[in-house]
Amino acid sequence: MQHVANASAEAPTGKNGTKPLPAEFSHPAIAELLAAGAATGTVDSVSVQRALVAAELTLARQKAVLRALEMSGITVTLDANHAAQAVAEGLGDKPRKRTPRRKSTKAAGTTTRRTSRATTKKVAPAADAAEGSEEAADKPAPRKRATRSTAKSAAAKTTRTRKAAKEDPELEDDLDVVSEEFDEPIVDDLVDTDHDLVDDEPEDDDGEEVTPRGRRSRKSKKDDKNDGSEESGFVLRDDDEEDAPAQQVVTAGATADPVKDYLKQIGKVALLNAEQEVDLAKRIEAGLFAEKILEREEFDPMLTRDLRWVIMDGRNAKNHLLEANLRLVVSLAKRYTGRGMLFLDLIQEGNLGLIRAVEKFDYTKGFKFSTYATWWIRQAITRAMADQARTIRIPVHMVEVINKLARVQRQMLQDLGREPTPEELAKELDMTPERVVEVQKYGREPISLHTPLGEDGDSEFGDLIEDSEAVVPADAVSFTLLQEQLHSVLDTLSEREAGVVSMRFGLTDGQPKTLDEIGKVYGVTRERIRQIESKTMSKLRHPSRSQVLRDYLD
Repeated sequence: MQHVANASAEAPTGKNGTKPLPAEFSHPAIAELLAAGAATGTVDSVSVQRALVAAELTLARQKAVLRALEMSGITVTLDANHAAQAVAEGLGDKPRKRTPRRKSTKAAGTTTRRTSRATTKKVAPAADAAEGSEEAADKPAPRKRATRSTAKSAAAKTTRTRKAAKEDPELEDDLDVVSEEFDEPIVDDLVDTDHDLVDDEPEDDDGEEVTPRGRRSRKSKKDDKNDGSEESGFVLRDDDEEDAPAQQVVTAGATADPVKDYLKQIGKVALLNAEQEVDLAKRIEAGLFAEKILEREEFDPMLTRDLRWVIMDGRNAKNHLLEANLRLVVSLAKRYTGRGMLFLDLIQEGNLGLIRAVEKFDYTKGFKFSTYATWWIRQAITRAMADQARTIRIPVHMVEVINKLARVQRQMLQDLGREPTPEELAKELDMTPERVVEVQKYGREPISLHTPLGEDGDSEFGDLIEDSEAVVPADAVSFTLLQEQLHSVLDTLSEREAGVVSMRFGLTDGQPKTLDEIGKVYGVTRERIRQIESKTMSKLRHPSRSQVLRDYLD
Protein backbone atom coordinates (compact mmCIF):
# COMPACT_ATOMS: atom_id res chain seq x y z
CA MET A 1 0.00 0.00 0.00
CA GLN A 2 1.49 3.25 -1.12
CA HIS A 3 -0.18 5.24 1.65
CA VAL A 4 1.25 2.99 4.36
CA ALA A 5 4.74 3.15 2.89
CA ASN A 6 4.66 6.92 2.77
CA ALA A 7 3.30 7.05 6.32
CA SER A 8 6.25 5.05 7.62
CA ALA A 9 8.64 7.65 6.25
CA GLU A 10 7.00 10.77 7.60
CA ALA A 11 4.07 11.76 9.74
CA PRO A 12 0.83 11.88 7.73
CA THR A 13 -1.19 15.01 7.38
CA GLY A 14 -4.85 15.59 8.17
CA LYS A 15 -7.75 15.24 5.83
CA ASN A 16 -7.46 18.79 4.66
CA GLY A 17 -3.67 18.55 4.47
CA THR A 18 -3.12 21.57 6.70
CA LYS A 19 -2.25 20.04 10.08
CA PRO A 20 0.11 17.06 10.58
CA LEU A 21 -1.27 14.04 12.41
CA PRO A 22 0.46 12.53 15.48
CA ALA A 23 3.48 10.32 14.96
CA GLU A 24 1.45 7.27 15.98
CA PHE A 25 -0.21 7.28 12.54
CA SER A 26 3.12 6.17 11.03
CA HIS A 27 2.46 2.69 12.44
CA PRO A 28 1.03 0.35 9.76
CA ALA A 29 -2.00 -0.63 11.90
CA ILE A 30 -2.90 2.97 12.62
CA ALA A 31 -2.30 4.01 9.03
CA GLU A 32 -4.56 1.19 7.80
CA LEU A 33 -7.24 2.32 10.28
CA LEU A 34 -6.94 5.88 8.98
CA ALA A 35 -7.23 4.74 5.38
CA ALA A 36 -10.37 2.72 6.15
CA GLY A 37 -11.91 5.65 8.00
CA ALA A 38 -11.07 8.08 5.23
CA ALA A 39 -12.84 5.85 2.72
CA THR A 40 -16.09 5.34 4.66
CA GLY A 41 -16.03 8.24 7.12
CA THR A 42 -16.54 5.87 10.09
CA VAL A 43 -14.65 3.13 11.92
CA ASP A 44 -16.04 0.67 14.47
CA SER A 45 -14.74 0.37 18.03
CA VAL A 46 -13.42 -3.19 17.43
CA SER A 47 -11.13 -2.00 14.63
CA VAL A 48 -9.94 0.89 16.75
CA GLN A 49 -9.12 -1.43 19.64
CA ARG A 50 -7.18 -3.84 17.44
CA ALA A 51 -5.17 -1.03 15.88
CA LEU A 52 -4.31 0.54 19.22
CA VAL A 53 -3.25 -2.81 20.70
CA ALA A 54 -1.12 -3.59 17.67
CA ALA A 55 0.59 -0.20 17.90
CA GLU A 56 1.31 -0.76 21.64
CA LEU A 57 0.48 2.83 22.53
CA THR A 58 0.17 4.26 26.01
CA LEU A 59 -3.19 5.50 27.25
CA ALA A 60 -2.30 9.13 26.72
CA ARG A 61 -1.17 8.46 23.13
CA GLN A 62 -4.31 6.42 22.48
CA LYS A 63 -6.35 9.48 23.37
CA ALA A 64 -4.22 11.56 21.03
CA VAL A 65 -5.05 9.13 18.22
CA LEU A 66 -8.77 9.36 19.03
CA ARG A 67 -8.63 13.14 18.97
CA ALA A 68 -6.76 13.04 15.66
CA LEU A 69 -9.47 10.82 14.19
CA GLU A 70 -12.05 13.31 15.36
CA MET A 71 -10.15 16.19 13.80
CA SER A 72 -9.89 14.22 10.54
CA GLY A 73 -13.67 13.89 10.37
CA ILE A 74 -13.71 10.14 11.11
CA THR A 75 -16.46 9.00 13.49
CA VAL A 76 -15.91 6.05 15.82
CA THR A 77 -19.05 3.90 16.07
CA LEU A 78 -19.77 1.72 19.09
CA ASP A 79 -20.27 -2.01 18.58
CA ALA A 80 -22.96 -3.34 20.97
CA ASN A 81 -21.51 -6.88 21.22
CA HIS A 82 -18.08 -5.51 21.91
CA ALA A 83 -19.46 -3.24 24.65
CA ALA A 84 -21.30 -6.11 26.39
CA GLN A 85 -18.19 -8.33 26.22
CA ALA A 86 -16.01 -5.57 27.66
CA VAL A 87 -18.39 -5.07 30.54
CA ALA A 88 -18.53 -8.81 31.29
CA GLU A 89 -14.73 -9.13 31.27
CA GLY A 90 -14.05 -5.96 33.26
CA LEU A 91 -16.78 -6.01 35.86
CA GLY A 92 -17.52 -9.68 36.36
CA ASP A 93 -20.08 -10.16 39.16
CA LYS A 94 -19.43 -6.80 40.77
CA PRO A 95 -22.51 -4.63 41.17
CA ARG A 96 -22.64 -1.68 38.84
CA LYS A 97 -22.45 1.67 40.53
CA ARG A 98 -22.56 4.98 38.76
CA THR A 99 -20.56 7.75 40.29
CA PRO A 100 -20.11 11.30 39.02
CA ARG A 101 -16.36 11.15 39.69
CA ARG A 102 -13.89 8.29 39.35
CA LYS A 103 -12.03 7.95 42.64
CA SER A 104 -9.51 5.21 41.69
CA THR A 105 -7.85 3.96 38.54
CA LYS A 106 -8.49 0.54 36.96
CA ALA A 107 -6.34 -2.37 38.05
CA ALA A 108 -5.14 -2.77 34.48
CA GLY A 109 -4.64 0.95 33.92
CA THR A 110 -1.30 2.44 33.06
CA THR A 111 -0.51 4.85 35.89
CA THR A 112 -2.39 6.24 38.84
CA ARG A 113 -3.36 9.71 37.80
CA ARG A 114 -2.89 12.67 40.04
CA THR A 115 -5.88 13.69 42.12
CA SER A 116 -8.22 15.39 39.70
CA ARG A 117 -10.74 17.97 40.64
CA ALA A 118 -12.62 17.55 37.40
CA THR A 119 -16.13 16.13 37.26
CA THR A 120 -16.94 15.04 33.71
CA LYS A 121 -19.49 13.04 31.84
CA LYS A 122 -18.43 9.73 30.40
CA VAL A 123 -16.96 9.87 26.88
CA ALA A 124 -17.68 6.70 24.91
CA PRO A 125 -14.79 6.83 22.40
CA ALA A 126 -12.28 7.31 25.21
CA ALA A 127 -13.81 4.36 27.04
CA ASP A 128 -13.23 2.06 24.07
CA ALA A 129 -9.64 3.18 23.88
CA ALA A 130 -9.10 2.48 27.59
CA GLU A 131 -9.98 -1.22 27.09
CA GLY A 132 -7.39 -1.55 24.37
CA SER A 133 -4.65 -0.17 26.58
CA GLU A 134 -4.56 -3.10 29.05
CA GLU A 135 -1.73 -4.85 27.17
CA ALA A 136 0.44 -1.73 27.42
CA ALA A 137 0.11 -1.44 31.19
CA ASP A 138 3.80 -2.16 31.88
CA LYS A 139 4.91 1.08 30.22
CA PRO A 140 4.72 4.29 32.22
CA ALA A 141 2.54 6.92 30.61
CA PRO A 142 4.24 10.31 30.19
CA ARG A 143 2.33 13.35 31.30
CA LYS A 144 1.10 15.60 28.54
CA ARG A 145 0.30 19.23 28.68
CA ALA A 146 -3.05 20.12 27.21
CA THR A 147 -4.79 23.39 26.71
CA ARG A 148 -8.42 24.23 27.19
CA SER A 149 -9.05 23.86 23.47
CA THR A 150 -8.52 20.11 23.85
CA ALA A 151 -11.27 20.02 26.44
CA LYS A 152 -13.61 21.77 24.02
CA SER A 153 -12.83 19.19 21.33
CA ALA A 154 -13.54 16.33 23.72
CA ALA A 155 -16.80 17.98 24.77
CA ALA A 156 -17.89 18.28 21.13
CA LYS A 157 -17.12 14.61 20.51
CA THR A 158 -19.09 13.63 23.60
CA THR A 159 -22.05 15.68 22.45
CA ARG A 160 -22.21 14.00 19.04
CA THR A 161 -21.89 10.53 20.56
CA ARG A 162 -24.72 11.22 22.99
CA LYS A 163 -26.96 12.60 20.27
CA ALA A 164 -26.41 9.48 18.20
CA ALA A 165 -27.21 7.30 21.19
CA LYS A 166 -30.49 9.12 21.90
CA GLU A 167 -31.82 7.99 18.53
CA ASP A 168 -31.26 4.33 19.45
CA PRO A 169 -32.37 3.26 22.99
CA GLU A 170 -30.28 0.07 22.90
CA LEU A 171 -27.22 1.99 21.86
CA GLU A 172 -27.76 4.48 24.68
CA ASP A 173 -27.94 1.70 27.30
CA ASP A 174 -24.79 0.08 25.94
CA LEU A 175 -23.07 3.44 25.93
CA ASP A 176 -23.83 3.97 29.61
CA VAL A 177 -22.56 0.49 30.48
CA VAL A 178 -19.31 0.95 28.62
CA SER A 179 -18.85 4.41 30.09
CA GLU A 180 -19.04 2.89 33.56
CA GLU A 181 -16.46 0.22 32.77
CA PHE A 182 -13.95 2.44 31.02
CA ASP A 183 -14.20 5.50 33.17
CA GLU A 184 -11.05 7.38 32.23
CA PRO A 185 -12.12 11.04 31.82
CA ILE A 186 -10.27 12.83 29.11
CA VAL A 187 -10.15 15.98 31.17
CA ASP A 188 -8.03 14.23 33.84
CA ASP A 189 -4.95 15.01 31.74
CA LEU A 190 -5.89 18.63 31.19
CA VAL A 191 -3.79 21.17 33.07
CA ASP A 192 -3.08 24.82 32.51
CA THR A 193 -0.10 25.34 30.23
CA ASP A 194 1.54 27.68 32.72
CA HIS A 195 1.70 25.04 35.48
CA ASP A 196 4.45 22.50 36.10
CA LEU A 197 3.97 18.82 35.46
CA VAL A 198 3.54 16.53 38.47
CA ASP A 199 6.30 14.20 39.51
CA ASP A 200 6.07 10.57 38.60
CA GLU A 201 4.63 8.41 41.36
CA PRO A 202 6.45 5.26 42.61
CA GLU A 203 5.62 1.99 40.93
CA ASP A 204 4.95 -1.37 42.55
CA ASP A 205 6.35 -4.74 41.44
CA ASP A 206 3.74 -5.13 38.71
CA GLY A 207 4.68 -1.85 37.11
CA GLU A 208 1.60 -0.02 38.34
CA GLU A 209 2.09 3.29 40.05
CA VAL A 210 1.00 3.52 43.67
CA THR A 211 -0.25 6.73 45.25
CA PRO A 212 0.68 6.77 48.95
CA ARG A 213 -2.24 7.30 51.32
CA GLY A 214 -2.38 10.77 52.78
CA ARG A 215 0.09 12.10 50.18
CA ARG A 216 -0.79 14.59 47.51
CA SER A 217 1.07 15.80 44.48
CA ARG A 218 2.62 19.24 44.27
CA LYS A 219 0.19 20.08 41.56
CA SER A 220 -2.80 19.38 43.80
CA LYS A 221 -1.34 21.40 46.64
CA LYS A 222 -0.64 24.29 44.34
CA ASP A 223 -4.12 24.23 42.91
CA ASP A 224 -5.64 24.17 46.39
CA LYS A 225 -4.11 27.57 47.03
CA ASN A 226 -5.99 28.99 44.10
CA ASP A 227 -9.48 30.35 44.17
CA GLY A 228 -11.86 27.99 46.01
CA SER A 229 -14.54 28.55 43.42
CA GLU A 230 -12.67 26.19 41.04
CA GLU A 231 -12.66 23.31 43.50
CA SER A 232 -14.79 21.14 41.26
CA GLY A 233 -12.46 21.65 38.25
CA PHE A 234 -13.67 21.69 34.64
CA VAL A 235 -17.18 20.44 33.92
CA LEU A 236 -18.16 19.43 30.40
CA ARG A 237 -21.87 19.55 29.67
CA ASP A 238 -23.83 18.42 26.65
CA ASP A 239 -25.62 21.74 26.38
CA ASP A 240 -22.58 23.89 27.13
CA GLU A 241 -19.30 23.38 25.30
CA GLU A 242 -17.63 26.33 26.97
CA ASP A 243 -14.77 25.31 29.24
CA ALA A 244 -15.85 27.31 32.30
CA PRO A 245 -15.67 26.39 35.99
CA ALA A 246 -18.86 24.91 37.40
CA GLN A 247 -20.85 27.41 39.41
CA GLN A 248 -21.52 26.34 42.96
CA VAL A 249 -24.01 27.87 45.37
CA VAL A 250 -23.10 27.40 49.00
CA THR A 251 -25.89 27.95 51.50
CA ALA A 252 -25.18 28.43 55.18
CA GLY A 253 -28.52 26.92 56.24
CA ALA A 254 -29.84 30.17 57.68
CA THR A 255 -33.46 31.22 57.19
CA ALA A 256 -35.31 34.50 57.42
CA ASP A 257 -37.09 33.35 60.62
CA PRO A 258 -34.84 33.88 63.67
CA VAL A 259 -37.16 31.82 65.88
CA LYS A 260 -36.84 28.83 63.56
CA ASP A 261 -33.06 29.18 63.51
CA TYR A 262 -32.94 29.33 67.30
CA LEU A 263 -35.15 26.26 67.71
CA LYS A 264 -33.05 24.36 65.20
CA GLN A 265 -29.89 25.26 67.07
CA ILE A 266 -31.10 24.27 70.54
CA GLY A 267 -32.61 21.06 69.19
CA LYS A 268 -29.13 19.67 68.52
CA VAL A 269 -28.52 19.04 72.24
CA ALA A 270 -30.01 15.82 73.58
CA LEU A 271 -32.32 15.82 76.60
CA LEU A 272 -31.08 14.55 79.95
CA ASN A 273 -32.47 11.87 82.22
CA ALA A 274 -32.61 12.07 86.01
CA GLU A 275 -29.26 10.36 86.53
CA GLN A 276 -27.48 12.68 84.12
CA GLU A 277 -29.02 15.74 85.81
CA VAL A 278 -27.77 14.57 89.20
CA ASP A 279 -24.30 13.91 87.82
CA LEU A 280 -24.11 17.38 86.27
CA ALA A 281 -25.43 18.98 89.47
CA LYS A 282 -22.70 17.26 91.49
CA ARG A 283 -20.03 18.53 89.13
CA ILE A 284 -21.46 22.05 89.33
CA GLU A 285 -21.50 21.90 93.12
CA ALA A 286 -17.90 20.67 93.19
CA GLY A 287 -16.84 23.50 90.89
CA LEU A 288 -18.51 26.16 93.06
CA PHE A 289 -16.96 24.68 96.21
CA ALA A 290 -13.51 24.63 94.63
CA GLU A 291 -13.92 28.24 93.53
CA LYS A 292 -14.76 29.36 97.07
CA ILE A 293 -11.78 27.49 98.50
CA LEU A 294 -9.43 28.99 95.95
CA GLU A 295 -10.66 32.50 96.75
CA ARG A 296 -10.09 32.13 100.51
CA GLU A 297 -6.67 30.47 100.61
CA GLU A 298 -3.56 29.97 98.54
CA PHE A 299 -2.30 26.46 97.86
CA ASP A 300 0.71 24.88 96.21
CA PRO A 301 0.81 24.92 92.40
CA MET A 302 -0.19 21.26 92.07
CA LEU A 303 -3.31 21.59 94.22
CA THR A 304 -4.16 24.92 92.63
CA ARG A 305 -4.04 23.32 89.20
CA ASP A 306 -6.37 20.54 90.37
CA LEU A 307 -8.81 23.03 91.85
CA ARG A 308 -8.83 25.05 88.65
CA TRP A 309 -9.56 21.88 86.70
CA VAL A 310 -12.53 21.16 89.01
CA ILE A 311 -13.77 24.72 88.50
CA MET A 312 -13.53 24.39 84.73
CA ASP A 313 -15.31 21.04 84.82
CA GLY A 314 -18.10 22.58 86.89
CA ARG A 315 -18.54 25.38 84.37
CA ASN A 316 -18.72 22.88 81.52
CA ALA A 317 -21.35 20.89 83.42
CA LYS A 318 -23.32 24.09 84.01
CA ASN A 319 -23.28 24.94 80.31
CA HIS A 320 -24.35 21.41 79.43
CA LEU A 321 -27.28 21.53 81.85
CA LEU A 322 -28.31 24.93 80.48
CA GLU A 323 -28.17 23.91 76.82
CA ALA A 324 -30.11 20.71 77.45
CA ASN A 325 -33.03 22.62 79.04
CA LEU A 326 -33.37 25.54 76.62
CA ARG A 327 -36.39 23.85 75.06
CA LEU A 328 -38.14 24.00 78.44
CA VAL A 329 -37.86 27.79 78.32
CA VAL A 330 -39.42 27.89 74.85
CA SER A 331 -42.40 25.78 75.95
CA LEU A 332 -43.08 28.09 78.90
CA ALA A 333 -42.55 31.30 76.93
CA LYS A 334 -45.26 30.27 74.45
CA ARG A 335 -47.90 30.79 77.16
CA TYR A 336 -47.07 34.49 77.50
CA THR A 337 -47.07 35.54 73.85
CA GLY A 338 -49.29 38.40 72.72
CA ARG A 339 -48.95 40.38 75.97
CA GLY A 340 -46.70 43.19 74.86
CA MET A 341 -43.35 41.42 74.42
CA LEU A 342 -41.76 39.64 71.48
CA PHE A 343 -41.41 35.87 71.60
CA LEU A 344 -37.62 35.99 71.43
CA ASP A 345 -37.52 38.53 74.27
CA LEU A 346 -39.63 36.20 76.40
CA ILE A 347 -37.23 33.35 75.63
CA GLN A 348 -34.20 35.40 76.62
CA GLU A 349 -35.79 36.48 79.90
CA GLY A 350 -36.70 32.86 80.58
CA ASN A 351 -33.09 31.86 79.91
CA LEU A 352 -32.02 34.22 82.70
CA GLY A 353 -34.38 32.40 85.03
CA LEU A 354 -32.97 29.08 83.83
CA ILE A 355 -29.45 30.24 84.71
CA ARG A 356 -30.67 31.14 88.19
CA ALA A 357 -32.31 27.72 88.54
CA VAL A 358 -29.07 25.95 87.60
CA GLU A 359 -27.21 27.87 90.27
CA LYS A 360 -29.82 27.16 92.98
CA PHE A 361 -30.73 23.55 92.12
CA ASP A 362 -30.37 21.08 95.01
CA TYR A 363 -30.22 17.54 93.67
CA THR A 364 -30.48 16.06 97.19
CA LYS A 365 -34.20 16.94 97.36
CA GLY A 366 -34.98 14.18 94.87
CA PHE A 367 -36.89 16.29 92.33
CA LYS A 368 -36.16 16.58 88.64
CA PHE A 369 -34.45 19.71 87.46
CA SER A 370 -37.28 20.64 85.06
CA THR A 371 -39.79 20.72 87.94
CA TYR A 372 -37.59 23.08 89.91
CA ALA A 373 -36.54 25.26 86.98
CA THR A 374 -40.12 25.86 85.79
CA TRP A 375 -40.83 28.24 88.68
CA TRP A 376 -37.68 30.26 88.17
CA ILE A 377 -38.38 30.57 84.45
CA ARG A 378 -41.98 31.67 85.01
CA GLN A 379 -40.90 34.21 87.60
CA ALA A 380 -38.28 35.70 85.27
CA ILE A 381 -40.78 35.99 82.42
CA THR A 382 -43.55 37.57 84.53
CA ARG A 383 -41.14 40.06 86.10
CA ALA A 384 -39.86 41.05 82.68
CA MET A 385 -43.40 41.54 81.41
CA ALA A 386 -44.23 43.73 84.40
CA ASP A 387 -41.17 45.91 83.74
CA GLN A 388 -41.13 46.03 79.94
CA ALA A 389 -44.51 45.07 78.49
CA ARG A 390 -46.32 48.32 79.35
CA THR A 391 -45.68 51.81 78.06
CA ILE A 392 -46.19 53.15 81.60
CA ARG A 393 -44.44 50.93 84.10
CA ILE A 394 -46.58 49.56 86.92
CA PRO A 395 -45.04 48.12 90.10
CA VAL A 396 -44.78 44.35 90.26
CA HIS A 397 -47.13 43.99 93.24
CA MET A 398 -49.79 46.04 91.44
CA VAL A 399 -49.38 43.92 88.30
CA GLU A 400 -50.10 40.84 90.41
CA VAL A 401 -53.30 42.46 91.74
CA ILE A 402 -54.35 43.40 88.18
CA ASN A 403 -53.76 39.85 86.96
CA LYS A 404 -55.70 38.40 89.88
CA LEU A 405 -58.61 40.75 89.21
CA ALA A 406 -58.60 39.77 85.53
CA ARG A 407 -58.72 36.05 86.39
CA VAL A 408 -61.62 36.50 88.81
CA GLN A 409 -63.47 38.68 86.31
CA ARG A 410 -63.16 36.02 83.57
CA GLN A 411 -64.31 33.28 85.94
CA MET A 412 -67.37 35.25 87.10
CA LEU A 413 -68.21 36.10 83.49
CA GLN A 414 -68.43 32.37 82.74
CA ASP A 415 -70.44 31.64 85.89
CA LEU A 416 -72.90 34.54 85.68
CA GLY A 417 -73.13 34.87 81.92
CA ARG A 418 -72.62 38.65 82.19
CA GLU A 419 -70.02 41.17 83.24
CA PRO A 420 -69.71 41.24 87.05
CA THR A 421 -70.28 44.52 88.87
CA PRO A 422 -67.56 46.19 90.97
CA GLU A 423 -69.48 45.22 94.12
CA GLU A 424 -69.47 41.53 93.13
CA LEU A 425 -65.78 41.65 92.30
CA ALA A 426 -65.01 43.44 95.57
CA LYS A 427 -66.82 40.76 97.54
CA GLU A 428 -64.91 38.01 95.75
CA LEU A 429 -61.52 39.72 96.14
CA ASP A 430 -62.13 41.01 99.67
CA MET A 431 -61.64 44.69 98.83
CA THR A 432 -63.81 47.79 98.48
CA PRO A 433 -65.68 48.59 95.23
CA GLU A 434 -63.71 51.84 94.94
CA ARG A 435 -60.48 49.87 95.07
CA VAL A 436 -61.76 47.54 92.33
CA VAL A 437 -62.53 50.48 90.04
CA GLU A 438 -59.10 51.96 90.74
CA VAL A 439 -57.32 48.69 89.91
CA GLN A 440 -59.31 48.39 86.69
CA LYS A 441 -58.12 51.85 85.67
CA TYR A 442 -54.53 50.82 86.31
CA GLY A 443 -54.93 47.78 84.11
CA ARG A 444 -56.06 49.70 81.05
CA GLU A 445 -53.64 49.81 78.15
CA PRO A 446 -52.73 53.28 76.83
CA ILE A 447 -53.81 54.21 73.34
CA SER A 448 -51.62 56.22 71.01
CA LEU A 449 -52.90 59.65 70.01
CA HIS A 450 -51.69 58.89 66.49
CA THR A 451 -54.00 55.90 66.07
CA PRO A 452 -55.65 56.32 62.64
CA LEU A 453 -59.43 56.53 62.50
CA GLY A 454 -61.88 55.89 59.71
CA GLU A 455 -61.64 53.68 56.68
CA ASP A 456 -59.11 55.89 54.92
CA GLY A 457 -57.14 56.67 58.06
CA ASP A 458 -57.12 60.38 57.20
CA SER A 459 -57.70 61.41 60.83
CA GLU A 460 -56.11 60.46 64.13
CA PHE A 461 -57.46 59.74 67.57
CA GLY A 462 -55.75 62.82 68.98
CA ASP A 463 -57.85 65.06 66.74
CA LEU A 464 -60.97 64.15 68.75
CA ILE A 465 -59.56 64.99 72.20
CA GLU A 466 -60.18 68.46 73.59
CA ASP A 467 -57.14 70.48 74.63
CA SER A 468 -57.84 71.67 78.16
CA GLU A 469 -55.10 74.30 77.94
CA ALA A 470 -56.29 75.80 74.69
CA VAL A 471 -57.63 79.39 74.92
CA VAL A 472 -61.25 79.89 73.93
CA PRO A 473 -61.52 82.96 71.70
CA ALA A 474 -64.59 84.36 73.54
CA ASP A 475 -62.92 84.04 76.92
CA ALA A 476 -59.76 85.69 75.58
CA VAL A 477 -61.74 88.72 74.36
CA SER A 478 -63.67 88.98 77.63
CA PHE A 479 -60.43 88.87 79.66
CA THR A 480 -58.88 91.60 77.52
CA LEU A 481 -61.90 93.88 78.03
CA LEU A 482 -61.80 93.25 81.79
CA GLN A 483 -58.17 94.35 81.94
CA GLU A 484 -58.96 97.54 80.05
CA GLN A 485 -61.91 98.41 82.33
CA LEU A 486 -59.86 97.65 85.44
CA HIS A 487 -57.03 99.94 84.35
CA SER A 488 -59.53 102.70 83.61
CA VAL A 489 -60.97 102.41 87.14
CA LEU A 490 -57.52 102.42 88.73
CA ASP A 491 -56.67 105.59 86.83
CA THR A 492 -59.33 107.40 88.93
CA LEU A 493 -57.31 106.66 92.10
CA SER A 494 -54.09 108.18 93.35
CA GLU A 495 -50.76 106.67 92.33
CA ARG A 496 -50.12 105.18 95.81
CA GLU A 497 -53.64 103.72 96.10
CA ALA A 498 -53.52 102.17 92.62
CA GLY A 499 -50.04 100.73 93.30
CA VAL A 500 -51.03 99.21 96.66
CA VAL A 501 -54.13 97.55 95.18
CA SER A 502 -52.24 96.26 92.12
CA MET A 503 -49.45 94.70 94.22
CA ARG A 504 -51.84 93.37 96.86
CA PHE A 505 -53.96 91.41 94.32
CA GLY A 506 -51.26 90.76 91.69
CA LEU A 507 -52.92 92.73 88.93
CA THR A 508 -49.65 93.48 87.16
CA ASP A 509 -47.54 90.31 87.36
CA GLY A 510 -50.05 87.80 88.72
CA GLN A 511 -48.15 87.38 92.02
CA PRO A 512 -50.02 88.80 95.08
CA LYS A 513 -47.76 90.41 97.74
CA THR A 514 -48.07 90.63 101.51
CA LEU A 515 -48.51 93.82 103.53
CA ASP A 516 -44.91 93.69 104.71
CA GLU A 517 -43.59 93.40 101.15
CA ILE A 518 -45.69 96.34 100.00
CA GLY A 519 -44.64 98.38 103.09
CA LYS A 520 -40.98 97.84 102.27
CA VAL A 521 -41.61 99.12 98.73
CA TYR A 522 -43.18 102.38 99.98
CA GLY A 523 -41.09 102.65 103.14
CA VAL A 524 -44.02 102.50 105.59
CA THR A 525 -45.33 100.00 108.10
CA ARG A 526 -47.68 97.15 107.30
CA GLU A 527 -50.41 98.85 109.31
CA ARG A 528 -50.22 101.91 107.10
CA ILE A 529 -50.48 99.72 104.02
CA ARG A 530 -53.56 98.03 105.51
CA GLN A 531 -55.21 101.40 106.08
CA ILE A 532 -54.49 102.48 102.50
CA GLU A 533 -55.91 99.20 101.18
CA SER A 534 -59.11 99.56 103.23
CA LYS A 535 -59.63 103.13 102.08
CA THR A 536 -59.03 102.23 98.44
CA MET A 537 -61.46 99.29 98.51
CA SER A 538 -64.16 101.58 99.90
CA LYS A 539 -63.65 103.89 96.93
CA LEU A 540 -63.86 100.98 94.46
CA ARG A 541 -67.18 99.83 95.94
CA HIS A 542 -68.76 103.10 94.99
CA PRO A 543 -71.39 102.56 92.25
CA SER A 544 -69.66 104.98 89.95
CA ARG A 545 -66.67 102.68 89.77
CA SER A 546 -68.09 99.19 90.50
CA GLN A 547 -70.94 99.29 88.03
CA VAL A 548 -68.67 98.81 84.99
CA LEU A 549 -67.01 95.79 86.62
CA ARG A 550 -70.12 93.93 87.86
CA ASP A 551 -70.91 92.64 84.35
CA TYR A 552 -67.72 90.51 84.38
CA LEU A 553 -68.68 88.68 87.58
CA ASP A 554 -71.02 86.35 85.66
